[in-house]
Amino acid sequence: MVLMTSHDGDVERFGTIEKARYWLRRRWPVSDRARHTALAKVESAMECMSSVEEARRAFLVAALSAGFAPASAE
Repeated sequence: MVLMTSHDGDVERFGTIEKARYWLRRRWPVSDRARHTALAKVESAMECMSSVEEARRAFLVAALSAGFAPASAE
């Protein structure tokens, strides 16, 4: 998943569940319900308790809630 992380056009590639978890825990700009849900889903998927697809969907919802926008993977 590639997200635009600033209005200046900065993009960040999320290719691993570990990177998604790191960003949710350390670099996320807001602490809202979507972030907490995504973090729980990501950690659950890391422990093989839920699907990676569920974690991916929750991460995308949290990203949109935080103001990030999907970007093309060039």
